[in-house]
Amino acid sequence: MRRTGTTRRGALTATGAIAMGAVLAGCGSGGDDESAGRKGSARADARTAADRSSAETSLRVKARGVSTSLYAQYEHVVQAHPATAAGLTPLRDAVRAHITALGPGDALGFVRTRPGTGGAAAAVRELAAAERRAAASHTEALMKAPPELARLLASVAAAASAHAYLLTELAKETKA
Repeated sequence: MRRTGTTRRGALTATGAIAMGAVLAGCGSGGDDESAGRKGSARADARTAADRSSAETSLRVKARGVSTSLYAQYEHVVQAHPATAAGLTPLRDAVRAHITALGPGDALGFVRTRPGTGGAAAAVRELAAAERRAAASHTEALMKAPPELARLLASVAAAASAHAYLLTELAKETKA
């Protein structure tokens, strides 16, 4: 009998497809920007470069905020349900690495998270949902990002998708 539902192989295939699509979307010829740059004055070129830099900084700040909020949620679940720490710590550490990769910043500024209403399994399911939202947010942002940042966002989005799958499986194994 054929198994239905999400399989590990299917999740990894989907994650790879998302990452590849994101990388390909971020790799453009840049022809429009180059021709506009040649025709414009030096002042217009400097303004365009500043606008691009500002837009990239804005995207990085937003992506970092999404990951910081996710990290705070991991911290909350680990503190509220210490039995989940072994399964959540590697994923939480990966999210912390994403925060570092997304840009400089002082300390991790925690954002308020909703307190969990259920037991450990429900908290892990909420984390999986938060990872899915983070993956969607990063995927949406990469469409506006310059190529290098798009590759980074695609990688972070793919990792978030993989985390969501792993958390869904962990929730099944976690006692309420």
